Amino acid sequence: MNSSDEDAASGSLLENLAEFRYELRKFLHFSEGIAIEAGLQPQQHQLLLQVAGAPAGTVVHIAYIAERLGVRHNSAVELVDRCVAEGLLARAADATDKRRAILTLKRKGHNVLNRLSADHAEELHSAAPRLTRALLQVQRHNSAAQKLETR
Repeated sequence: MNSSDEDAASGSLLENLAEFRYELRKFLHFSEGIAIEAGLQPQQHQLLLQVAGAPAGTVVHIAYIAERLGVRHNSAVELVDRCVAEGLLARAADATDKRRAILTLKRKGHNVLNRLSADHAEELHSAAPRLTRALLQVQRHNSAAQKLETR
């Protein structure tokens, strides 16, 4: 691949990545806004979603939440503490490991999460074609670049 081909491919990739990031950010902005309207901080909404959406058989504890949210353990503890204090989550000692606390949603947490999830599903239905198109453009670019490299 010569220099002008690389520049064109790079420019196209940057445009595609920028478009995908823009569409993704629009959805995240929507998500953060309706969480706040519902009386939650966006990270509280994400916490509730991870507790409720954990795969069957998964024990949801602080380390699991920290991993899923991409935060430090102490930040997850603070977030859980706020949700427990607001009546959104329950925390109980793990019967097999007393050092761990198992997290479950309380009725209030279920109610707010159900409202938010319906709104998110509707927004994703609307945003899916734009997100998919942008992601496919990135994939196409990558496929084309790989074909050029193998020549």
